[in-house]
Amino acid sequence: MKKENNKQNKLIVFSAPSGSGKTTIVKHLLGLEKLNLEFSISATSRAKRGEEVNGKDYYFLSAEEFKSKIKNDEFLEWEEVYRDNFYGTLKTEVERIWALGKTVIFDIDVSGGLRIKRKFPEQTLAVFVKPPSIDALKIRLKKRKTETEDKINMRVAKASAELATAPLFDTIIINDDLNKALNNAELVVSDFLNS
Repeated sequence: MKKENNKQNKLIVFSAPSGSGKTTIVKHLLGLEKLNLEFSISATSRAKRGEEVNGKDYYFLSAEEFKSKIKNDEFLEWEEVYRDNFYGTLKTEVERIWALGKTVIFDIDVSGGLRIKRKFPEQTLAVFVKPPSIDALKIRLKKRKTETEDKINMRVAKASAELATAPLFDTIIINDDLNKALNNAELVVSDFLNS
């Protein structure tokens, strides 16, 4: 992985507890052509949900394929979120986006986001999206209707630990008003890209 610090080789990380709204914010930013962003598609060993498409939403791998790529040092970062449930960023994905002359934007879990920031401290803007409260987070997760009550409770328990990491990020956006959060995200990203 090249580490030159030039304008095109920048990375923007959006991390948050599940249900905080980071995906909505990242999709908004991707729609702004002036920012010249390209989404980093993560790899995962979890099953597809709903209408998800391989190579668009995620690179879906079996747990065995994922472990093989870990052994071959093919990931920029990876994590076993739950038992045999892996998520990670393939090095080839970041190289693909930089080759297009675009800035990489991540919608990634908290520990993965911090690992990218540690690997590329000067090139990375790490943004933490904070829900207004744990209760609001639980309501958002329930509204999705994609997971069992047990899974939701696991995510909420994990969220408390993730919220404690917020000060390690470059900036925090509180998503209690979506329009305000979108505007804040746009300003922070624009400033970073122009610095």
